[in-house]
Amino acid sequence: MSRTPIIAANWKMNMGPKEAGAFLSAFKEENLCECKGVEKVVVPPFVTIPAVAEALNGCSCLGIGAQDVSDHDNGAFTGEISTAMLLEIGCQYVVVGHSERRQYHGETNAYINKKIKKALAAGLVPIYCIGETLEQREAGKLEEILRSQVEEGLQGLTAEQVAGLVIAYEPVWAIGTGKTASAADAQAAHAFIRSVVEKAFGADAAAAVRIQYGGSVKPANAAELMACPDIDGALVGGAALKADSFAAIIRAAGV
Repeated sequence: MSRTPIIAANWKMNMGPKEAGAFLSAFKEENLCECKGVEKVVVPPFVTIPAVAEALNGCSCLGIGAQDVSDHDNGAFTGEISTAMLLEIGCQYVVVGHSERRQYHGETNAYINKKIKKALAAGLVPIYCIGETLEQREAGKLEEILRSQVEEGLQGLTAEQVAGLVIAYEPVWAIGTGKTASAADAQAAHAFIRSVVEKAFGADAAAAVRIQYGGSVKPANAAELMACPDIDGALVGGAALKADSFAAIIRAAGV
């Protein structure tokens, strides 16, 4: 099955509204609407999303995602953002389960599963992040960790729902460190993830679900990573803070 690669810029806690405006002006000059065969997404901080939506002014070339979402619809949950709020300000995607949320906020697979279900019920596309730490990899627990994250994080979903979401494999030791898994290691992990999806949800879901790679992706290594058969795009951090480097990664995935 042919899968459309998806390249998403996770800005993390960077880019206020003014900076985002300058980024998008530069990004538009890259003429990436002509880059076919690749889905392009920017994931700003919550306060920046309205400015991004306004700057895009209905342009369908670039989708908008949020960096997190609540597992509640509304109520006394100070600091939380609901799916309805995200839809109202123009989001189509939402990142869930990022390793930084797991590490600094104690998010578990079961808790993330609630967020995924809430996002899907609202019509948002979840970008579900999974990945092992260096200690887990060196202890030979790579497959154990990835299997539990896939099975527990996606528990209770239908095969159709799994086929329509995005999984982002991000080895924690490679995020923001400058270290990148080799293309062969990344491909092996992606192939394993797809095999776990197949066992749990069937061959059709496994063939359809897109699995991004994340972890110090940059223009210099993007083409090699994108050439791997089970790598369907990238969740990009630091390299996505500059329009030209983000554009170069998109071109590496496009046709």
